Amino acid sequence: MAEGEAGQGPSVYELQEELMQHMEAANVKIRGLAVVGLVVSVFMALAYVSQLFLPLVTGTTSVQVSLTDPLLIGTEVFVLAFALVWAYNSLREYLFTARMNRQIKEVRVLERELAQKHGLPEGNAEA
Repeated sequence: MAEGEAGQGPSVYELQEELMQHMEAANVKIRGLAVVGLVVSVFMALAYVSQLFLPLVTGTTSVQVSLTDPLLIGTEVFVLAFALVWAYNSLREYLFTARMNRQIKEVRVLERELAQKHGLPEGNAEA
């Protein structure tokens, strides 16, 4: 950087603060989507589990279709597996955002401590 450019443009602190704000906003969105995905996938999985066990529990083997049809059972098992993978992925996203949120809070605390230690304004360190 040239000597005359030192006062131009945003400071490192401003850029870092903007990045942290974007990360926090993205964290909230990802977490919300993960919760919605988790709820939907759990309901989906429960619905298909109930359909797999319906003929075994009630003794009903046919309604309008044969509940013991291998193609139907295969399809239900496939959709159930898909729902479980979806639930697993949503849970991982939720846990990731929880860890990221915790780490962002830790960074905010360290920012405040450094600002106090070095006598810098705390405007960049507030959450």
